[in-house]
Order: sequence, then C-alpha cells, then structure tokens
Amino acid sequence: MRKIKNVILLTFLLFLIGLKQVFAVCPVCTVAVGAGVGFSRWLQIDDLITGLWIGGLIVSLIIWTLNFLKNKNINFKGKTIITILSYYLLIILPLYFSNIIGHPLNKFVFGIDKLLFGIILGSISFYIGANYYEYLKERNKGHAYFPFQKVVMPTIPLIVLSIFFYFLTK
Repeated sequence: MRKIKNVILLTFLLFLIGLKQVFAVCPVCTVAVGAGVGFSRWLQIDDLITGLWIGGLIVSLIIWTLNFLKNKNINFKGKTIITILSYYLLIILPLYFSNIIGHPLNKFVFGIDKLLFGIILGSISFYIGANYYEYLKERNKGHAYFPFQKVVMPTIPLIVLSIFFYFLTK
C-alpha cells in the first residue's frame, strides 16, 4: 500500500510541475545525465543519488519529446500529461516490479524508497535548473552568459544534491 502511495505522490508532483511552457534541453545535457546514471551504478553509489540522475534524465527526455512533438506540429489533447506519465511509468514500473523500488531495506525519509525519493528530487531540481537557464537567457536578450550554460544549469543542481546526499548517507 505504501508503494502505491509513493507512485501516486510522484505522479501528482510531476503533474503540478509539468504544466508549464516547455523549453529545450540540449542533447549534450541528456547525455551528461545518462552518463551520470550509468557511472553511479557502476560505482555502486547509493540509490538515492542514482535516483537523482534518473529523475533528471526522465525530465530531459520529457522536454525533448514535447519539443519534438511541437516542432513536428503534432498536437493532441493531454499531450503534456500523457508524455509525463508515460516516461515515469516506463521507468518506475519496471523498477517496482523487479523489486528495485520498494525493497524494505532501501528506505529514506518517511519510509519512502531511496530510489523513488531521488527520482522525485532529481526531477524537480533538473526542471528548476532548466527553467532558470531560460529565465537567465531571457534576461540577457536571448543569449547565454557563458558557453555551455544550457548544459551546466540543469546539471549543477544534480551535482550539488549528489554531493550533499553522498556525505549524508556515507
């Protein structure tokens, strides 16, 4: 029952943060997040930190998909929410049914699963970083302040949170 509550909570949070104008996230940023996921698993880093990068990757894929659909003039009712739910369900359900999410010894705050908590926090922080980049770019007359700012802004929150949780869980 608690596992179902976690999935419902995640879905609701993503619904709330996902209903805004979508901005582009570059391919380099998506590759950086994907590399972070693979690297953290290879190093056997705590699931909380791995979840941060998975959440960032999911948001990156959602933004990419929505921009692809927009550029191809593909419109349908509920496009944003269907895309968001599809990606989260495609990632979380296999992890849940393979007992990676929901393992009784893998709990964090309030009994929520470490990986799921990391996915939620990583999704939110990546989304905020990507939107903050767009905000700063708009304030600078449509130009980035420094090279690769579009990559740095969404990934910096993931890096900072990874370091924080590394020392917290060590």
